[in-house]
Amino acid sequence: MEVDQQYAPATTEPPKIRRLDESVVNRIAAGEVIQRPVSAVKELVENSLDAHSTSINVTVKDGGLKLIQVSDDGHGIRYEDLPILCERHTTSKLSKFEDLESIKSMGFRGEALASMTYVGHVTVTTITKGQLHGYRATYRDGVMENEPKACAAVKGTQIMVENLFYNMIARKKTLQSSSDDYTKIVDLLSRFAIHHKDVSFSCRKHGAGRADVHTTAMPSRLDSIKMVYGVSVARNLIKIEASDDDPSSSIFEMEGFISNSNYIAKKTTMVLFINDRLVECTTLKRAIEIVYAATLPKASKPFIYMSIVLPPEHVDVNVHPTKREVSLLNQEVVIERIQSIVESRLRNSNDAMAFQEQIVEPSPSISLTPGKDSQLTPPSGSKSQKVPVNKMVRTDSLDPAGRLHAYLQAKPTNHVNTNISLTAVRTAVRQRRNPKETADLTSIQEIINDIESNCHSGLLDIVKQCTYVGMADDTFALIQHNTHLYLVNVVNLSRELMYQQVLRRFAHFNAIQLSDPAPIQDLILLALKEEDLDQKIDDSDDLKEKIAEMNTEVLKEKVELLDECFGVTIDSNMNLSKLPVILDQYTPDMDRVPEFVLCLANDLAVKTSFLNRGAIDWEEEKSCFQSISAALGNFYAMHPPLLPNPSDEGLQFYKKRPTCQNLENEDSPCHDLGADGHELEHDLLAEAETAWSQREWSIQHILFPAMRLFLKPPNSMATNGTFVQVASLEKLYKIFERC
Repeated sequence: MEVDQQYAPATTEPPKIRRLDESVVNRIAAGEVIQRPVSAVKELVENSLDAHSTSINVTVKDGGLKLIQVSDDGHGIRYEDLPILCERHTTSKLSKFEDLESIKSMGFRGEALASMTYVGHVTVTTITKGQLHGYRATYRDGVMENEPKACAAVKGTQIMVENLFYNMIARKKTLQSSSDDYTKIVDLLSRFAIHHKDVSFSCRKHGAGRADVHTTAMPSRLDSIKMVYGVSVARNLIKIEASDDDPSSSIFEMEGFISNSNYIAKKTTMVLFINDRLVECTTLKRAIEIVYAATLPKASKPFIYMSIVLPPEHVDVNVHPTKREVSLLNQEVVIERIQSIVESRLRNSNDAMAFQEQIVEPSPSISLTPGKDSQLTPPSGSKSQKVPVNKMVRTDSLDPAGRLHAYLQAKPTNHVNTNISLTAVRTAVRQRRNPKETADLTSIQEIINDIESNCHSGLLDIVKQCTYVGMADDTFALIQHNTHLYLVNVVNLSRELMYQQVLRRFAHFNAIQLSDPAPIQDLILLALKEEDLDQKIDDSDDLKEKIAEMNTEVLKEKVELLDECFGVTIDSNMNLSKLPVILDQYTPDMDRVPEFVLCLANDLAVKTSFLNRGAIDWEEEKSCFQSISAALGNFYAMHPPLLPNPSDEGLQFYKKRPTCQNLENEDSPCHDLGADGHELEHDLLAEAETAWSQREWSIQHILFPAMRLFLKPPNSMATNGTFVQVASLEKLYKIFERC
């Protein structure tokens, strides 16, 4: 009886139902649409893509809580639309509910920008085609605060979201304790970049000198994947295609790439686009993981990129607040069809494995039989320890014996300067220590400290103890470290080394005197014309000259800074007369001077505004020094020469059409014809052979010795494809034991 009285219902009146205030409703809805900073970035990037942008740049501060800035070169926003831009349910994508059945744009609700104004401070700067100037407007709680102000603007739209979740204390504290928000934003931009291959993307932290994501328009999807995820991922992918046009079951087309049996990862990476919309599909992901678990050993985690196209009326896009998921008509049939295609391609790819073999003819002048003196003997009194053969290191990083070029037939080297003493070069590299006085400025010391703290200890050991084997192709070199063989990207390595050396030698450079000083404006014009050829753009000469004049004026204002701090000397007539010595005995490729000058002018126009202010902003000073150092590092990097490599398929470039009128006449004076009847351009061929041979010599005898002394490999090199392990002695022994 007492129990019944304890749980007897209270005789209180039911609570009163109230109509919530509109501001409360909007803030609740905003918290559902903008769940975290990456949600805001996704909405803004999708708006930029809907605006037909070809370039999208994202800048983030404090994981997106302090600042999210998205800039594009799309069609912009009309002045008349700015007052209602951030009101809820205002959109240009549809006008009636039935439009959802044929919607092709990524945005359609008109909620994203409005939601951002309820949880942050939004500023919009935009300009449309034909306008002489742009407009800037600020928004709060869905309302434009003041009339749009006229301002200078570049083509497109820039949206800044500041102080995100300033009025949602609990969520802001939760996100501040999480350090992976910026990582999520980088991952999001990477996914967009590989699908929208005709759009260039960049993503960087506010104040950073270099972007964490930087892509350009690429000719193929595989090239986009290689640029974003690295060559180690791209070379282990299999192309897949599937389709169905049966109206009774399903109608769809799918194309993409999946990883093969050589790909190894700890978690699944799935990039899925449905009708060009980045979405997630747990059912499809699980179906493919089941195939990999059943087909490949150790339940390998795959890399998957898929683009599925269905009729718009077969896709319901309005099923998730953040549009992260969609609903498909006959979804089970579509997934089953894709699963069977993936399984078939995986099984076929594992039927046989192809190995490439390169036949190397040893030089007759080199004996491969070791002499008696080459036997290693332990010191007297010490007990020798037997090393297992599968862990025995057979090379010495300080001994050139065993390098790849030693076993190849030597080519005539009359076109290479052989008077340079290798011993003298190595001595110069070792003696040219970094001056202790270089870090006079606090900002330079801070940058160098950042380099030291961001150094990857494992890669540092590889760099200091590796043995150079030889060049594998135009970009990658083979090195050995202990029992592992690596492919290393010499362009990335040399770029990073030069960048670090510029900072360490700051204001303490020797000079390379140019024999003929080059006019700055002519160099910039030449670089602009080369860009037009590469991108097939036909801009007017007047526009190029105007750009060249503006950039020349920028450099004219910074002549003193460039000369005193970086050793780039521009005389009073605006001629480039001197360049800095970054590594002794090394001169950069002078064919890349125009590109360097244009890049330097562009960076200075953006980064050195602090010099024109009354009070110096040290963060902008650091950013300026980093940008100039990065431009110098890229210029001095050991890029492949512009002339094609004559030792490869590039030999076709040096063949010209037959000049003999009668090839059938045996007495006709026709000489030096190839087997296909083409005469070689001997002068151009000799110039190319000299350039390529000199580059390989510099890589072996200048770059790698300097790397061992000075390079601090950043952590990013462990994941961006700069170092790729291609063989391990222990694993090779396991393979041979099975045979």
